[in-house]
Amino acid sequence: MQNRSARSYAFLSIGAAILTIGLKLGAYLLTNSIGFLSDALESGVNLIAAIGAVWALTYAAKPPDEEHAFGHSKAEYFSSGFEGALILVAAVSIAIAAIPRLLHPQPLEQISFGLVLSLVASAINGGLALILLKAGKRLQSITLRADAHHLLTDVWTSVGVILGILLVSVTGWLILDPLIALLVAANIVWTGVKLIQESGSALLDASIPLMERQMIDEILSAYDRQKIQFHDIRTRIAGTKRFVYFHVLVSGTWTVQEGHDLCEEIESKIMATIPNIKVFTHLEPLEDPTSWTDQGL
Repeated sequence: MQNRSARSYAFLSIGAAILTIGLKLGAYLLTNSIGFLSDALESGVNLIAAIGAVWALTYAAKPPDEEHAFGHSKAEYFSSGFEGALILVAAVSIAIAAIPRLLHPQPLEQISFGLVLSLVASAINGGLALILLKAGKRLQSITLRADAHHLLTDVWTSVGVILGILLVSVTGWLILDPLIALLVAANIVWTGVKLIQESGSALLDASIPLMERQMIDEILSAYDRQKIQFHDIRTRIAGTKRFVYFHVLVSGTWTVQEGHDLCEEIESKIMATIPNIKVFTHLEPLEDPTSWTDQGL
């Protein structure tokens, strides 16, 4: 259900990208501004990224199978990493288009019409980014969050371009147009690098957020007075899903049923506290020295 809901937002992003590309290309054709062209190129990246997001969310929604027993939720990280790479490609494309204008500045035309089109496109992207940020947080989707951050970067890009074009119209300094485009390229590189780093960390089985780990520790600490201990606690995150593994150490005099009931109780409490989490426990006798030697970390 979550993935289906997330996909609807991704389709919304596709529609917005197509609309803003048209508006920004119109601004470029009217004004002949390389700044507006750089802005349109980034929106082109938005469109490709949104299509990639739909694929990732669709694939991540597939149920577990024999080859992927833990599901396919990590597909979302490929989408966010791909989007980060696309942002870097956009930065290079902007720089390639801007450098010749540094050497041969060209006059701008119909600036007022171009500014209006760019402002409308920025408003669309800004509104959609806020919607995607809220949805990404609610649905725990890195794909939607990545798309939202990219759109916000696009908004700031547009704001910079608009201010630059206004300066060109006031001062007549045509060289400001390609300089602004190069500044845009440098600015969006940082966003692309961060997305790639976040995706890479998650693909390497990053731990769940600290706040969620603290919630698990609070649940386990309540069993201290019963002389029940825990160790080898490991967590990982995969898209919207969380996984936690740990050993439960109880008295060797307990029956199998007592140990089983305890593990079921602990697992239920954690799953009731943290959404979309799978809990795996391993029961061991507290008195056996070997119970303390099988920790993986």
